[in-house]
Amino acid sequence: MNKKILIIGANGQIGTVLTTALQAAFGKSQIIPSDIKGALEKGVLPLDVLDATQLAKIIDEHQINEIYHLAAVLSAKGEQNPKQAWNININGLFNVLEVAKEKGIRKIFFPSTIAVFGAHIPLQNTPQHIYLAPSTVYGISKVAGELWSEYYCNKYGMDIRSVRYPGVIGYQSLPGGGTTDYAVDIYHKAIAGELFECFLSENTTLPMIYMDDVIRGTIELMNAPEEKIKIRSSYNLAGVSFSPKEIYNAICKEIPDFKIEYKPDFRQAIADSWPQSIDDSMARDDWGWKPQYDLDSMTKDMLLHLRKNTQEN
Repeated sequence: MNKKILIIGANGQIGTVLTTALQAAFGKSQIIPSDIKGALEKGVLPLDVLDATQLAKIIDEHQINEIYHLAAVLSAKGEQNPKQAWNININGLFNVLEVAKEKGIRKIFFPSTIAVFGAHIPLQNTPQHIYLAPSTVYGISKVAGELWSEYYCNKYGMDIRSVRYPGVIGYQSLPGGGTTDYAVDIYHKAIAGELFECFLSENTTLPMIYMDDVIRGTIELMNAPEEKIKIRSSYNLAGVSFSPKEIYNAICKEIPDFKIEYKPDFRQAIADSWPQSIDDSMARDDWGWKPQYDLDSMTKDMLLHLRKNTQEN
């Protein structure tokens, strides 16, 4: 059976890049991108994930047999409107699960996050199986989403796959409201020759991952044989851990006169509740995950592409 993939949240930070990658892998006609801000002239279908009727209609019209459900309100924005974040993150997921079940769609990708971790965990090499007590509505909603995904796998025989993304860094889009998004914005400020005001303290170490690794890892997970997938909540996924000071120093190797100031705000407390590094050995063992980028190689590639984008614009 040919893949016919629906991407929900295709205009987001990950969705825009994943859409292009899946189109390259399976053919543009096989990939149906959708978003609440969809634009038909750009090939993105308008879809509010809270509208189950519209979701079912798109699935029927395009004969969808696989779904990547990326739509969510992220950590920092979620704290500004918790009820909205919970509604979109949980009821949106329920719609996807229920409509998929009704339509006989087994295979779904649902991204989770390091925000599921909270207090009283090992901050270094946080293990796969650990007590989850998140401090944000984003993290709470993702824990619930992990459990519901596992439930639908066990109860209805669905093939739902998930990874806990660290902070995602990519040149393809602007920051989208996450606590780790400083590590995207800092590169844009460096290229623009502007002072960067960091909302985290200089030694706040967090797990991060480069977009190229995110996309490759996601597709590798979804392409893995079903019998290899042993975690049905969400796999830990690691890239590289660093602090604002360390990423600043890496940028200064390429742009020596770059300047930074540290002005921690409410996002500092969110970051302090998250791990500093992640143990992703189960993803490595089960389906062969391995990141390719470290801090220096990521920095060089980010700056290269941002310079190119600036010249083209």
